[in-house]
Amino acid sequence: MMASHTDAHAHEHPGVSTYGKIALILTIITIAEVSAYYIPAWETSAIYVPSMLSMSALKFFLVVAYYMHLKYDHKLFKALFSGPLMVAGLTLIGLLFLFSKLVIRLGLLN
Repeated sequence: MMASHTDAHAHEHPGVSTYGKIALILTIITIAEVSAYYIPAWETSAIYVPSMLSMSALKFFLVVAYYMHLKYDHKLFKALFSGPLMVAGLTLIGLLFLFSKLVIRLGLLN
């Protein structure tokens, strides 16, 4: 006996309260990102770029997981999305090191 289309996709989607909480979290992160631009000490600090990238990545994850329903998709679709995303993230981190926005000081070049 074959499972019907509704049986194959039988899972609970988040309710209105979950979407509201996600929207609130996204709003708070956006406020922090905009505030960072107006705080000179933060904007000129070494953690500015990594913190902005981290906050953007968190917002991206929340939107994709909940509003685009990736959290409830088949594992193959998650892998097809997550694999290239990890490659892009590692590329960004490599570029941050390349352009000296992130530095690991090992004491080898003294």
